[in-house]
Amino acid sequence: MTPQTVTRAASSATKPRPVSFAELLEQVRYDGAFPTRERAEAVARPVLAGLGRQLVGEERVELAACLPTEAARLVASQVPALTPQSAADFVQALAGEFDGSLATARWNAEAVLGAVARVAGRELATRVLRRLPPDYALLFGQTGALEPTGP
Repeated sequence: MTPQTVTRAASSATKPRPVSFAELLEQVRYDGAFPTRERAEAVARPVLAGLGRQLVGEERVELAACLPTEAARLVASQVPALTPQSAADFVQALAGEFDGSLATARWNAEAVLGAVARVAGRELATRVLRRLPPDYALLFGQTGALEPTGP
């Protein structure tokens, strides 16, 4: 499955078919221009765990349900923070997981969260973003204000 196929499946009006962990990693690899799937996985794991610490409630459960099992475990196994971090603090925390560079951490977060948003679909991704501080939109590949999803 090509990365474009994953995007098309998640954006269709019908419920998207489940994406495998390998397909999610391939999307992350493509988006982040990582040389191997192993590198994409090394990037995806801490970003997904970090996301799991930021989400609570129904959106957390629904997001985990639409992700591949391995990714869902990474999100759902985290103890949620009492208050979500700003996107800047989220990236700062991830920098320690990578090379210490904020630019690398931001790049990695955008590659993973953008792929997650496409797998989740527009409606769920919008609800997830509404649960987070507003500065997360760019990390999820969203530009501009969040607008209600309509018919």
